[in-house]
Amino acid sequence: MPLVGTGSVVEAAVRESLGVGAFNVIGLEHADALVAGAERAGAPVVLQISENCARYHGALEPIACATLARARKAEVPVAVHLDHAESEDLVDEAIELGFGSVMFDASKQDYEENVARTRAVAARCHDAGLWVEAELGEVGGKDGVHAPGARTDPGEAVEFVAATGVDALAVAVGTSHAMLTRDAALDFDLIRRLDDALDVPLVLHGSSGVSDVDLGDAIRSGMTKINISTHLNKAFTEPVREALAGNPELVDPRKYLSAGKQALAAETARLLGVLRP
Repeated sequence: MPLVGTGSVVEAAVRESLGVGAFNVIGLEHADALVAGAERAGAPVVLQISENCARYHGALEPIACATLARARKAEVPVAVHLDHAESEDLVDEAIELGFGSVMFDASKQDYEENVARTRAVAARCHDAGLWVEAELGEVGGKDGVHAPGARTDPGEAVEFVAATGVDALAVAVGTSHAMLTRDAALDFDLIRRLDDALDVPLVLHGSSGVSDVDLGDAIRSGMTKINISTHLNKAFTEPVREALAGNPELVDPRKYLSAGKQALAAETARLLGVLRP
């Protein structure tokens, strides 16, 4: 199965009123497990590499090349996406490496600068054939920058998409990044109003904090791309912690990380089922 573009996966989901799982890669173990889970579910998946992840690895290229290679060997459609990029240089590198899409995040800036920078990035990416996501309304949980309780205004969202030419929009509707509990209160009426107002797919960031039931309702209300990271990191970490606690002499990473990979693959498959209500 060849590597696919994020846009083709998302647009197909829009036509079928389904959700698309967009799950973050931290290391190669994550990429392996996320693809294995997608294959088990028989569903497409978007593998996301964030600017923070690139910084953790010292550069984008090593983790990107490994993830792209894993995606090309998958038995289901897999797209590779640059997530929360604040650097135009990183976007340019993603284009050169063969990413299918980028999420450019200038939401820390005022509205006018957000529009100007996002429009320029979208133009460069479109020239290279990449699909572009941006953010408006600020999603909570980013070191105080994304104000909790913020909401995206539908009228402003329409203006922003028209001014920037982006292909999808991440909106603030009640979620917050890095939640460890799944009790976020979504504004379903706002999701429906945004879906009615916009002609591009909606993206739900911070979806780790959303229950299974509410994920289904969010998709039925108009959400398409569903970003999940922290919840899956919990699924990976807990069995690793248990393996190490149960055997203090265990030092071979393959033996304890395999437990995390198996749990992550299983939860990935389960979530992809939830996202196709």
